[in-house]
Amino acid sequence: MARPYNFSPGPATLPEPVLAQAAAAEMLDWHDATGRPSGMGVMEMSHRGREFGEIFARTEARLRELLAVPAEFKILFMQGGALAENAIVPLNLSQGGVTDHVITGAWSLRTHQEALRYSEARVVASNVAASSANHTTMPAPASRQLSDDASYVHVCSNETIHGVELHELPDLRSLGSDAPLVIDGSSHIASRAIVDWSRLGLAYAGAQKNIGPAGLTLAFVREDLLGRALRICPVAFNYAVVASHGSMYNTPPTYAIYIAGLVFEWIAAQGGVAAIEQRNIAKAALLYGAIDGSGGFYVDRVAPDCRSRMNVPFFLRDDALGAPFLEAATARGLLQLEGHKSVGGLRASLYNAMPLEGVQALVSCMREFAARHG
Repeated sequence: MARPYNFSPGPATLPEPVLAQAAAAEMLDWHDATGRPSGMGVMEMSHRGREFGEIFARTEARLRELLAVPAEFKILFMQGGALAENAIVPLNLSQGGVTDHVITGAWSLRTHQEALRYSEARVVASNVAASSANHTTMPAPASRQLSDDASYVHVCSNETIHGVELHELPDLRSLGSDAPLVIDGSSHIASRAIVDWSRLGLAYAGAQKNIGPAGLTLAFVREDLLGRALRICPVAFNYAVVASHGSMYNTPPTYAIYIAGLVFEWIAAQGGVAAIEQRNIAKAALLYGAIDGSGGFYVDRVAPDCRSRMNVPFFLRDDALGAPFLEAATARGLLQLEGHKSVGGLRASLYNAMPLEGVQALVSCMREFAARHG
C-alpha cells in the first residue's frame, strides 16, 4: 500500500529513506561510519560517548556545509522550540533595552509579546491592516521605523499560519541601523539558498518542519553577540555557555539530532539546498497555479510577491464545502489539510520531504472536487 501524503504544518513529513534507516536499520543497533556495530540504539547512548560524538560531529559539519554557515557563527543544538527562543533571544541579546519587531503574522506577534517581558519591545512595522485582510503582505522596507538604540531587529521570515514569506533578508545597514538582524526561520530553514549571513546576527529554527522531529531547536549565533545575557537568563539557555560546552552543557535531544543528521545527508544526496529549492519552486507553482486557475472556487488571500513556498493557506468559495473537501482528500490519502484554527480554511505545507507527486495528487483532487461542486 502506498504511503499517504502528509501535508501537516509540523511536526511534518520526513523523507522515507530517513525513516527506513532510523527505524528498520538502526533502531536496535547503530553502526558507525566504518560499519562497526555499537550494540546500542541512538536513544540509549550517552551524549558524551564516542558513538554519539561521531553522530553529533557529522551532523554539525553537514549542516554547516549545506547552509554555508561562516566560521564566525556558532551552531547551537538546543531545546524548547521557537517559542522558547522568543524568551531566550531577549534574555541573551536585549541587555534589558530596546528591541525592534516586524509583525507579519501570528508567530512574529507572539515573539513581540514575549519580548515585552524582558525588553522595551517596539513594533517598527506591521502588516496588520484596518480591514479584515490582515497578514497578507510584507511591510515595505521604507515603512520600517527602526530605533536608533535597538539591541536587535526581529523578523519571522516565514509565517506558517498565514503563508507569508520574506523572500530576501533585509539589509538593516541600508535602512540606517547597525543593530543585528534576528530571524525566526523555523518553517523554511534549508528550503532555499537565500541565507545572506552578512546580514544576520542570529537565526533560530525549530526542527520539526524541514529538519527532523520536534524537540530540537537550532540557533546560529554570531560570535560577537555571545556574552551579553541578562543575569536572570537560565544557564542552560545562555548562548555563551551552550557554545563553550559544544551544545553539551546539559543533555541535548540526542535522537532528534541523529534524525536531523540523516535528513542533512538526504538533502546532500538530492543535490544540496539549491536543488531542493528548485523542487520547492516547482511544487509551490503547481499548487498556486491550481488555486489561481480555479475561477475563484479556491482563493489564496496572500499577495503574490510574498506567498510562502512552504505553507499555502487557501479557502473555498463556499465555506460549507470545507468538510466534504477534507473527507474527499483523506479518502485519496491526502492528510492534514485543515487550516489553522485561528484562520480556518485549508492549508497545505510543502516542506522539503513532500514529493512533487504529492502536490500533483492534491491538485488532481482539487480539480475533481471543483468540477463536482463548482
